[in-house]
Amino acid sequence: MSDFRDQGAPRPSTTELAFDVFHRIIAIFCLIAGLRYWSLLIGVAEQGAWRFDLLPVHWKIAAASLAVLWPVAGIGLWMIVSWGPVVWLVAALTEIVMHGLFPELYGEDWMMIGGHVAVAILYGVFRIVLYFSNRSDEQAK
Repeated sequence: MSDFRDQGAPRPSTTELAFDVFHRIIAIFCLIAGLRYWSLLIGVAEQGAWRFDLLPVHWKIAAASLAVLWPVAGIGLWMIVSWGPVVWLVAALTEIVMHGLFPELYGEDWMMIGGHVAVAILYGVFRIVLYFSNRSDEQAK
């Protein structure tokens, strides 16, 4: 049985491991959000009040789009591929615009907006820390 050190690959730093865990945690939330939208659209949740055929057009467009975007973002984040955060950003910005700019149509949800902003800030902090960490490693060589 080979050990990780036997493969000659550099060990990931603690920050890189934490960033991977962060991706996976956000991926789980994205998958849950996608399942929530799907359960609303097919009438399983809320006693069928949010069933697709009963929604106004603006909600049909938003809910159908988010029902696809959230699971795709979750899969991309779970696999830690470059397009995962991009799809997450599109879905999060969609919900921020919905609930922040059009509260008369979609309702106010400041907790959701705050959550998206907090995740984006944390993602940015991770990227900055990793950038400077990699830069200092390259200069040390």
